[in-house]
This record gives sequence, C-alpha cells and structure tokens, in this order.
Amino acid sequence: MLIQKIIQELKDIPEEKLTEIYDLIHDFRLGLNQEDTQPRTPGLLIGQLGEAFFEPLPEEELQQWE
Repeated sequence: MLIQKIIQELKDIPEEKLTEIYDLIHDFRLGLNQEDTQPRTPGLLIGQLGEAFFEPLPEEELQQWE
C-alpha cells in the first residue's frame, strides 16, 4: 500500500528532477546494506587504536565542528 503512495508521488515530480530522486533512493538502499556491518567507533579505544580511528570522518560529523 505504501509503495503505491510513493509511486503516485513520483508521478507528480517533474521529469528533470527524477534523477535526483533516483540517486537519493539508490543511495538510501545501498546504505541499508551497510547497516549490517559493525558500527564505526570513532576515537580511541581502551588501550589501543581501532581501525576506525584512521577512517575519515563522515560529512555530518565534520559539519558539527563548523
């Protein structure tokens, strides 16, 4: 039922904007697959550095420092 509502909303979006919507949906769906992996723990771990320490910060975290 909800998918029908989404499809109806998509029908009302101008053709030139559909690429943006597709990219949003596609990236969201790919992100769902990544949720199964262990979450990143930024910073120091007790007594050791984790691999996450060396990963770049996500854009959302970087924006919090502005």
